[in-house]
Amino acid sequence: MASPRRRTPRRRVWPKIRLLLLVAVVAAGGTALYPVWKAANPDPPELRVRYRTDTPATAAAAKPSFEVFNDTGKSLPLSDVTLRYWFTADNGASYAFNCVNAVFGCSNVAGRIVAMDQATDTADHYLEIRFTAAAGSLDSGANSKGIDLQLFRTDHKKLKQSDDRSFDAEMTSYKAAEKVTAYKRGVLVWGEEPDGTEASDEKKTAAKTAPEPLPAQPSGVLFDDFTYQGPKDPALFKHGWLVRTSKGGPGVENTWSASGVSFPTAEGSHADGQVLNLRASTDGTKAGTKQASLGTAASKFRDGTYAARIHFSDEPATGDSGDHVNQTFYTIGGKGSTYSELDNEYMPNGGWGRPGPKLDTVTWFDHKTNDRVYKTTNQSLDTWHTVLIRVKDGVVAYWLDGKKLFLSNGKYAPRADMSVNFNHWFIDLPFKGERAWDMKVDWLYYNANETLSAKQVQSAVDGFTDEGMNYFDTVRESR
Repeated sequence: MASPRRRTPRRRVWPKIRLLLLVAVVAAGGTALYPVWKAANPDPPELRVRYRTDTPATAAAAKPSFEVFNDTGKSLPLSDVTLRYWFTADNGASYAFNCVNAVFGCSNVAGRIVAMDQATDTADHYLEIRFTAAAGSLDSGANSKGIDLQLFRTDHKKLKQSDDRSFDAEMTSYKAAEKVTAYKRGVLVWGEEPDGTEASDEKKTAAKTAPEPLPAQPSGVLFDDFTYQGPKDPALFKHGWLVRTSKGGPGVENTWSASGVSFPTAEGSHADGQVLNLRASTDGTKAGTKQASLGTAASKFRDGTYAARIHFSDEPATGDSGDHVNQTFYTIGGKGSTYSELDNEYMPNGGWGRPGPKLDTVTWFDHKTNDRVYKTTNQSLDTWHTVLIRVKDGVVAYWLDGKKLFLSNGKYAPRADMSVNFNHWFIDLPFKGERAWDMKVDWLYYNANETLSAKQVQSAVDGFTDEGMNYFDTVRESR
């Protein structure tokens, strides 16, 4: 009997098709649900910003302090980070900022005030803060520690913060602040901008051009454009300045006062911005006299280029003219066998029996024996001037607006590191009556490594201010 014929089993095709269809449906459903899941489970931010302040809604200055946390999982250069603090300007007032304290140094902090293209109810400007490469990097999970800033009106009137988006008077200790925004290489990664823009995935991946990094500050350079609130501004002292109130001379002894030091805006200054103003005032008596001085606390300057843009005055701001005032930009240091002093002294009405207006450029060897060499330039300087002192290889050269005035050498050269100072004082008191004299300083620049021309100095200053670097100091003290 023939064996029964075996039937080839049919392939199970339809179950496989049904399985594939099921997978496709599930995948499609997952894709559709992904935005919902993503919204509920967003990626953690790359950065976090915490904020605090200790000022009320109406204050002499806003005092925002920030901490930046690195949540990227890898080292983060602070030079990649930009912060924005959003505020509303009071009736079109002009604003300025300075840095009071940072672990990595205020020399590595730059800032600028920017007017928004489209104002909102809570902001029409922002303070933008950037950092140089020398600020270093944050390790993963690290905190920058406090970055203490001040934002103030340049007319020094109190400001209103109640309508400032980023201000929160209740944040007296550090708390997460999403109304302060942070950017990594120009892309928003923390917070919400005033128009509602958030640090979304779309925003993170959007094609944007990263801002140019801040240039590294040159080593051995001090620059300051005197953006301060007043003689008691904590940033002034943090930046290495001393307002003189001690006893002694020159001029009318024991009359040095902080009240003569101020920082108004001035026409003809850089961008018509703030300047140092030194006011010497008197009623013709010693009791009614106040002299003004600002100088560096450190004596660490010797060779190199000293430069300042100064507005000398031939007439008093108030009262009658005729005083023998001395408007001075000078360096001084050492004592005894190392005594060193380099002077620019402008006397609009002369002094010590010699007529004015005149500028004395003086190199001292010994002040006790009056051992010095000098040259007198007889001309009015009643406007802005760039004043330079250049020291190299034991030679001192004095320059005014790019013109060499005087040269000294041999024993008439610095033998010690010196401080840098600006003084305004009375040689004597020839008559009674109220009057006040002003001397203005736009900026100070010192370079320990190079002897530069006035044009080179101005170019460097323009570069610093264009980047929002209103102060830095990379000059090392001698050991």
